[in-house]
Amino acid sequence: MRSTRRTLPPLNAMRAFEVSGRRLSFRAAADELGVTQGAVAQQVRALEDQLGVALFQRLQRGLALTSQGAAYLADVTRAFDMLGEATGRLLTRPEAVTISVTPTVAAKLLIPRLAELSAALPGIELRTVATEALSDFDRDQVDIAVRLSRTPFPASLEARLLFRQELIAVASPHLVRDMSLPLTVEQLQNLPLLHDAHDQWPRFLQAAGKLPGAVFNQTTLALDAALAGQGVALACRAFVAADLEAGRLVQVTEATIFREPDYFLVRKRSPPPRKAVEAVWTWCATRLPLPADHAAATPADDA
Repeated sequence: MRSTRRTLPPLNAMRAFEVSGRRLSFRAAADELGVTQGAVAQQVRALEDQLGVALFQRLQRGLALTSQGAAYLADVTRAFDMLGEATGRLLTRPEAVTISVTPTVAAKLLIPRLAELSAALPGIELRTVATEALSDFDRDQVDIAVRLSRTPFPASLEARLLFRQELIAVASPHLVRDMSLPLTVEQLQNLPLLHDAHDQWPRFLQAAGKLPGAVFNQTTLALDAALAGQGVALACRAFVAADLEAGRLVQVTEATIFREPDYFLVRKRSPPPRKAVEAVWTWCATRLPLPADHAAATPADDA
């Protein structure tokens, strides 16, 4: 019958047997293990009593393995080697940090910068969870989150302002290639409007009621449609800054609105945070975009 883990011999006794079998001497085993010779001999004897098997022949000048002892030593040595290899892999594995972000933050801000983050923090493995749901730091095992939120924050959380929501209208340059920019409100309303779940077009255009156009449940999908020339999307400037700079999108009107809540970097207060978490926190705080006209905004570190 195979022994269960609960009926395995004590690890110290098995270690004493493995070293004694390898060195064929209780004295040499004691030196390697840093204990007394008597302690090693006692642990091996206890192991033999528990197993009901003689593992060694005690000779005048050392030890000799019995046939059963030799077979057992081979298996025990292999098991200790596996434990050593597993421990080595654990110690050399990059330290993981889990960050929870909205799908748009993931697609437009974080993923394009992953190579930069890896180069800056080579010993850290970033695990990204893209979800609109609020994170429970303990239940979801999340270290850092980026979320739309408002101050004040609970005392148990530390928060830092990343950027405010400055909404602008953007489109592919191919869609408006025959039009003179910036567009008037009337011209804009004659173009296909792309809506996301926040549906800020009525407020942006100061129009009453729902406006026609394709509807997407995530801002990143509306932006993908805009990049494909399917219409005009309304998005936070931070999410389209790279596309505007590269010419993949153009701002089609000078109109802009700011709306709350704002985007914050959030984590649970823990004295002190892990070094890897602190490193990712600092990187996100400095490398995720903060519009230039808000660069002097005071971070809500103590919110």
